[in-house]
Amino acid sequence: MRKLFFVFTLLVLSLLTACGNNEASGNGEESEKSSSEPRTLQVGITLAEDSHYYKGLEKFAELVKEKSDGDLKVKIFPNGSLGGERDMVESLQVGTLDMVLSSTGPLGGFAPEINVVDLPFLFENREHAYNVLDGKIGKDLLNKLEDSNIKGLAWWENGFRNVTNSSHPIEKPSDLEGLKIRTMENQVHMDSFKAMGADPTPMSFTELFTALQQGVVDGQENPVPIILTSRFYEVQEHLSLTGHFYSPAALLVSQKVFDELSADQQKVIQEAAQEGAEYERQVVADMEKEMVSQLKEKGMKVVEDVDKKSFQEATKEVYEKYSDEFGSELIKKIKEAAE
Repeated sequence: MRKLFFVFTLLVLSLLTACGNNEASGNGEESEKSSSEPRTLQVGITLAEDSHYYKGLEKFAELVKEKSDGDLKVKIFPNGSLGGERDMVESLQVGTLDMVLSSTGPLGGFAPEINVVDLPFLFENREHAYNVLDGKIGKDLLNKLEDSNIKGLAWWENGFRNVTNSSHPIEKPSDLEGLKIRTMENQVHMDSFKAMGADPTPMSFTELFTALQQGVVDGQENPVPIILTSRFYEVQEHLSLTGHFYSPAALLVSQKVFDELSADQQKVIQEAAQEGAEYERQVVADMEKEMVSQLKEKGMKVVEDVDKKSFQEATKEVYEKYSDEFGSELIKKIKEAAE
């Protein structure tokens, strides 16, 4: 009997141990499953779903998912649904927003040196801009944002900016005199338009269409894809292809969020950001080829033969004003990169 009782006791204990191990194993699997749930990064933009920003970010999201084997996902929030660009960049600082694709407009408030790329007629063409932005100068400028707890991943693109207005054709600087032109909240841009004779009026992009519609401002300046996808042709009659600024955009991530990612995930984000930039730049170039014709079809009167030399002459004083702030040597290096 004792032997049978002993065997029975061992059997019960082994069954209990097995159950305990199964539970422990189950909890471990549940914990492992929970820890391997994909992380979704939210990225905000002020532009619409048919914009170059959105198309580029769709590619970025595809690359991130592919390169991370599904561990990371990207969700895009267009149309300023998470706020204006300055609001979103400020959210990156405290980690309440993961990512934003922003124009340089608000970035000077976080790293003043970045606004050197906004000098008028600084870049001769796209290739010149890419040589600078994808090289040491561009990387150094993005790194300036780290003091504000923001990590710059890559330079994307808006394209060359052009003037629209509801009054008359713009062919030379004197045609801008007396016109209220909405600019980004960017001091270099404002000073440039003052030098060209306009009355620059800084304003959030999310307020712009209504301001044009109500006549609060007479005109605005943006790349062709934004003019079309934002439907400015509905409230602006004249477009002049001045190409006065090359307008890059920066794909940014909260430093707090970036530091929470694994080394492999950080590498994925960095690689996808640059590949996404190259894709998005081609989207912009392709869009520009088609969209001037589309704007004409929608009733805009387009001035293609602009007196650029007179605009360049008018904005020389802007270079004089900012040569100390940005460094004449840096400006020289950027210009020389075209050669």
